Amino acid sequence: MSEQESKDQDNGAPAQKMSFWKMMLSVMQASFGVQNRKNKERDFASGSIKGFVVAALIFTFLFVLTVATVVNLVLN
Repeated sequence: MSEQESKDQDNGAPAQKMSFWKMMLSVMQASFGVQNRKNKERDFASGSIKGFVVAALIFTFLFVLTVATVVNLVLN
């Protein structure tokens, strides 16, 4: 987030809609427990629930696929 966007949000200006990639990054950070309070508040203020659900489903699918692939490679 740029300094200007930060100032706009602090001054009560409407928050900008989050991009899908920012939502995906936020989902990844939250799933590994490294999400900070500032980002969590940003997510609740400017993120959409539908976007977060889609990002979480995609992340979960890719995570399970990655774990299954690693297990198959190790067991072979």
